Amino acid sequence: MIKKYEDYGIVLDFLPQGHPDDPRPIHLREPIVQILGDTFFTLLEAVPAAGVVPALHERVFIGKDKRDKIERIKRRIGYEDLTAAAKAELPIAVERLVDEHPERFIEFFNRAAPLTTRFHQLELIPGIGKRLMWSILEERKKKPFSDFEDLANRVKGLPNPKKLVAKRVIMELQGVDKYRVFVRPPARRPEAEGEESWR
Repeated sequence: MIKKYEDYGIVLDFLPQGHPDDPRPIHLREPIVQILGDTFFTLLEAVPAAGVVPALHERVFIGKDKRDKIERIKRRIGYEDLTAAAKAELPIAVERLVDEHPERFIEFFNRAAPLTTRFHQLELIPGIGKRLMWSILEERKKKPFSDFEDLANRVKGLPNPKKLVAKRVIMELQGVDKYRVFVRPPARRPEAEGEESWR
């Protein structure tokens, strides 16, 4: 089984005094950073290095090698574990990542296949029904889509595909349905805190 490691993440929220619901006295809590992995959209909680105050939407190294701003990864979390502030920043971070790595998502439109005899992967994208699905399939037969602009120009009536993809990523993080196209599947069991628990 191939493990999916995140090397970098986007800061969604910084809690200098830890979680407000942490029952321990404030002086015993450690600062917490909530992070979105930039490859598999893994949601993580981490402890920053001493004296570090991560900026909102800052990209930080969280891989296996020596980290400069993150001391350790505490645990992998779900959407419901995000703070209200992190939930508010999540769509901005996701759109940024989709914008920075368009090739990964255009590849989906070029290769998406049927899930069942009645349902196609393309229909997982919000706003894409049967009519747009068939238009996409017909156009990609002629030649693969090169980028989002090419996709939007050739498939008439398709709303901003970049925003639709970002919306699908958020839906997958929220666990709206069982299908995962872009997001790492949730853990099969609750994960204990620990450096390797998110791997």
